[in-house]
Amino acid sequence: MLDILSSITNFENQRLKMVLWVRAVQSLILIHCLWMSEARQHSSVITVPNGGAWGTWGDVVLCPQGYAYGFSIKVQEYQGAFLWQDDTSLNSIRLYCTNGSAIESKAGPQGTWSDVVKCSKGYLVAFSLQVVGDQGIGDDVAANNIQFTCEDGATVVTKSHDWGTFGQWSQRCPEGYICGLQTKVEDMAGRIDETALNDVKMFCCK
Repeated sequence: MLDILSSITNFENQRLKMVLWVRAVQSLILIHCLWMSEARQHSSVITVPNGGAWGTWGDVVLCPQGYAYGFSIKVQEYQGAFLWQDDTSLNSIRLYCTNGSAIESKAGPQGTWSDVVKCSKGYLVAFSLQVVGDQGIGDDVAANNIQFTCEDGATVVTKSHDWGTFGQWSQRCPEGYICGLQTKVEDMAGRIDETALNDVKMFCCK
């Protein structure tokens, strides 16, 4: 009987040690991730003047390491021509970083992701936003698509709805390349007319 109790006690001690070890490892990983996030500093911010008016800004999110070499967008499919069939179009933008991570800031809940579009050489350095202007009593969608300039001067863009116009290009990263983003998104609140993503800022790192 004592042998059985001793075995149970040993087993519980080993299990407790394992749980404490796992928690210690998880804490170290979390501390490392937070340190990496806080340690990374962007060198400049690039913007465009034609973003939509609705929504609030999400968090600034940076690649943990490296730079953005590609992107994808989340777009809601066409909902129809009736007033109650509300279109939001562009809901989110995702950047793909050279360290293997994919990052996004605030996002709308609707739509499906496009294929990843990549620079054939180098990294993203500037962008332009396609926006539908205020429609009055009509259906507002705000941002509809985004395109980027790569380090070698090539333009990369993916498919979205053919709505609105591309505005002027942002400034090219003064130093380095695009390494993060911050998006402005209108929260879904059950209104007849909602717009999802309205505007975006890109962050450059040396």
